[in-house]
Amino acid sequence: RPHRTELYEDPPLGCWPIVYSPDYNITFMGLEKLHPFDAGKWGKVINFLKEEKLIADDLIVQAREATDEDLLVVHTRRYLNKLKWSFVVATITEIPPVAFLPNFIVQRKVLKPLRTQTGGTIMAGKLAVDRGWAINVGGGFHHCSSDKGGGFCAYADITLAIKFLFERVQGVSRATIIDLDAHQGNGHERDFMDDPRVYIMDAYNRYIYPGDGFAKRAIKRKVELEWGTEDTEYLQKVQTHVEGALNEFKPDIVVYNAGTDILDGDPLGGLAISPQGIVKRDEVVFRAARSRGVPVLMVTSGGYQKRTARIIADSILNLHSLGLLGRERPACALGSPSLDQMVRDSAKDFSTLSLQ
Repeated sequence: RPHRTELYEDPPLGCWPIVYSPDYNITFMGLEKLHPFDAGKWGKVINFLKEEKLIADDLIVQAREATDEDLLVVHTRRYLNKLKWSFVVATITEIPPVAFLPNFIVQRKVLKPLRTQTGGTIMAGKLAVDRGWAINVGGGFHHCSSDKGGGFCAYADITLAIKFLFERVQGVSRATIIDLDAHQGNGHERDFMDDPRVYIMDAYNRYIYPGDGFAKRAIKRKVELEWGTEDTEYLQKVQTHVEGALNEFKPDIVVYNAGTDILDGDPLGGLAISPQGIVKRDEVVFRAARSRGVPVLMVTSGGYQKRTARIIADSILNLHSLGLLGRERPACALGSPSLDQMVRDSAKDFSTLSLQ
């Protein structure tokens, strides 16, 4: 019998299904600057959305940290024990000096943020089913599988969100992962290798990390991109294959790994997509899912440049302006007179949303 988890307690009805916690951000002694990752990008996304008046602190869902018991739904005890060695965490996060820090500091300053983002993805899974969509402003650790981390990914949040839904939410028995990060999502691919309930579409630069040939066998729709692929070709491929994937397999949830490391100039991604191209890509995925009435859970994954946070915020604002996130701005105070109406509207929105 599934254990009880705080991650599935219902947030106030009026909140946006946007999940975040200040605990997402990784900051200590400047060590985070040794990785090309902008380790504060999640907070910056939220600040941009607040500046644009889309959200306020009391309108978003506060992410909770995934507990060991939550993580054991997917991870082996052996793997979680390995994270008690700082040098293992240094290897996974690609920040070598972490190896020399006492593990209690590594747990608090590196792994706790990643566990909180993982909790956020699990929470966003249920929210997406309840509300038609959800965005975890963090997460998307697609290189981590049940017993192995890598590429800055210490917990398998995508696998966890899907397994939680399969085990605990009635009516969810089929999932599609659309992975559009610049890197192959070998973690969830290894986890769902022989699981017919999960359909994986993955578009990635074929020449970069991780180059996991074994994991590629799990990909049902593989889009291998060349160095320097630009907007026109990229968006045409995404459109064709996202539509194809959703026509080929009818899921109960789409998990969308929306990495922004496809951005032109990203030191690790090797692709050349413009900020406008990224905004358009996210729109293509949301349109395809929502026009079919399939709930969509978006996680933000990789993206290694300073301008990444602005692009993610612009993309969320664009989805909102197009009505792809439902039309109402929430009033999060419980018991507000418009709340019942709003919930009815958003349910109606979701059932009648048919997008050309």
